[in-house]
Amino acid sequence: MSLLCEVPNPSRRAVLMTGGALFAWAYMPRFARAADNRDPRLIVIVLRGALDGLSAVGPVGDPDYAGLHGDIALSLAGPHAALPLDGFFALNPAMPVFARLFRSNQAAVVHAAATGYRERSHFDGQDVLESGFAGPGHVATGWLNRALESLPAGDRVATLGGLAVGPSTPLVIRGAAPVLGWAPQSLPAPGDGLAARVLDLYRHRDPVLAVALQKGLDADKMALDDRMGAKAMKPKGGLDSAAGMRQAAQGAARLIAADDGPRVAALAFDGWDTHVNEGGATGRLATLLGGLDGAFEEFEKGLGERWKDTAIVVITEFGRTAQINGTVGTDHGTGTVVLLAGGAIKGGRVIADWPGLKPAQLYEQRDLAPTSDVRAVLKGLLADQFGLSTAILGDKVFPDSAAIKPMRNLVV
Repeated sequence: MSLLCEVPNPSRRAVLMTGGALFAWAYMPRFARAADNRDPRLIVIVLRGALDGLSAVGPVGDPDYAGLHGDIALSLAGPHAALPLDGFFALNPAMPVFARLFRSNQAAVVHAAATGYRERSHFDGQDVLESGFAGPGHVATGWLNRALESLPAGDRVATLGGLAVGPSTPLVIRGAAPVLGWAPQSLPAPGDGLAARVLDLYRHRDPVLAVALQKGLDADKMALDDRMGAKAMKPKGGLDSAAGMRQAAQGAARLIAADDGPRVAALAFDGWDTHVNEGGATGRLATLLGGLDGAFEEFEKGLGERWKDTAIVVITEFGRTAQINGTVGTDHGTGTVVLLAGGAIKGGRVIADWPGLKPAQLYEQRDLAPTSDVRAVLKGLLADQFGLSTAILGDKVFPDSAAIKPMRNLVV
C-alpha cells in the first residue's frame, strides 16, 4: 500500500571556539532580502554516520514494522512510548522538543528519503550528500557554498555571512567563498590580530564565551612556549555527544541571531553509526537524538525573534537496514528521514509516499526504499527561503539534477 502523507564588512572573518567546538565565521557574498521584508536564515545539520530513520520516526501504523525492526522498534505503548505525530508515524520519545514544534506547525518530517547514492560507503555517501553532486569524487566545493555564491545582490541588501561548526569546515559549506578555520590545537596566539578581533566580538556579544576562548588561547600559547605541544582542550562533550550538540547550537545561535551575524550555517555532528547496541526508545541512539533535540531547543531560544524566519534541515548520508543485526544494531542502508524545524517551516506534517516494509517492498530486500530525493528537499528550502531559481538549483547548486524538482511549500 502506498500511503501519501502531507507531503558589515565582507572581508571580516573570525574563528570562534566554545567548549572545544570550532566556529568558523566567514562572510559570504551579499544577497537580497525577500520582497516581503523577511530576514531568512538557513541552518544545515549533517549527521555523520547514517541515521536509522525507522527508530527516529517509526511507522507504527505499518503492520510489518514491529516484527522487522525487532527490539528497537518504537511503540505507542509501554514505559517509553513513542510520541504520536499522526495516525501512522510516531517520534522517538527522546525528542519532546521536536514533538512540541511539530504540534505547533514548526517542524516536519520527510520520510523514506535518500540522495541519489546507492552504495553504502560513509565516505562516498557523505561526499555526495555535502557536495551536492550525483556521485562521489567531488570534494572541492559544497552545495551550500555554491548556493551562497548564486544569491543576487540588490537594493535591499543585508550584510550576510556563513558559519561552519565542527572540528573542520564541513564540505557542504566549502568553496570559493572564504572559510577560515583552525583545529583546536592550532588556535591563533593571543597576540594575533585575528584573535584580538574575535575576542573583541565576543566581549561585546557574549562575555562568558569570550572568557572560554581566552582560556583556550592562553593554554595554546603555553603549549607553544614550552615547545612540547599539547592535546586539544577537551570540551564538555564532543560533537558526537548530547552535551556537545547542545553547546554547538547555543554558540551558533548567538551569532546567527545578531543583526550583523551570519544568515547561513552548517554544523556537523558525528557518531551516528549504530552497528552495535543501537537501542530504540532508550539507549545510544536515543541519547544522540536527545542531543539533537537539545540543539533544536537552543536554536529556538537563542535565535529569539529571528526564529520566525529560520529553517533548520537535518540530513544524513543514508539510512540503516530495516531489520536489526545480530548485535542489536543496524547496518548501512538507504532510505531515512530528513527533519525540518524552525519558525519558517510549514510544519505539522510527515511528508512521505510510504513504500511499505514487506520483503518485496524493501530496497534490495533489506532497506527502507527511498521515494523522495534529499536534493528535492534542499532545493525547496533554498527556493522558498532565498528565491533561487529552479535553473540555478538544477545546474549550479546541484549539478546535473534538473530532473529533480524542488519540493514546494516547505516554508510558510
